[in-house]
Amino acid sequence: MDAQILVVDDELEIASLVEVYLQSEGFQVRTCGTAARALALTEEREPDLAILDVMLPDGSGFDLCARLRQEHHFPVLMLTARTGDQDKVTGLTLGADDYLTKPFNPLELVARVKAQLRRYTCYNETERMESDTIDIHGLVISHATHQCWLYDQPVSLTPLEFEVLWLLCDHRGQVLSAEQIFETVWKEKYLERNNTVMVHIRRIREKLGEPSRNPRFIKTVWGVGYKIE
Repeated sequence: MDAQILVVDDELEIASLVEVYLQSEGFQVRTCGTAARALALTEEREPDLAILDVMLPDGSGFDLCARLRQEHHFPVLMLTARTGDQDKVTGLTLGADDYLTKPFNPLELVARVKAQLRRYTCYNETERMESDTIDIHGLVISHATHQCWLYDQPVSLTPLEFEVLWLLCDHRGQVLSAEQIFETVWKEKYLERNNTVMVHIRRIREKLGEPSRNPRFIKTVWGVGYKIE
């Protein structure tokens, strides 16, 4: 790949590590440690994707993301050292496309970079976001082809598992009850004590490699239903 990646992190070890892994995949990489330098490098040549640390010596990565979004549309991936949801929500609200919490797996970072570039390239070619393809933090699902990928790796789903996952992705941020999911996917009347949806959710989580106690994608809202954020 000849895509150019801008890495903005004042921790030299982390910046160097990211650079090595990205270069091993054929990416061109430029690194810097300040928001001011990142803006200057962007003006010199717009990158295909930027990786921004939240904590920078001359400001916040959030502020830098907001500045970049004023004139540029390339994907932005945020790196945060805090595990709370607030940093993640803030970054996504300001225009970031994805985030990773430090410490992170470099291989996962590379996979997410590839997924964002694939998505961005596809949208640029069609000049619009395809309504039948959804990308949520590296989970990509296409209703047109009935295919699903997680960090560029295919996920094998049964037709019903696919429809359950698609429904949740298509209603991202909304809580759907087991009754809503069952009647939409199975097109039958939902009866009490029907655990069909719960079983399918469990199987989908297993195929996504989700931890049962703290799943990344499909969240359980106890007493209400399920959602994907």
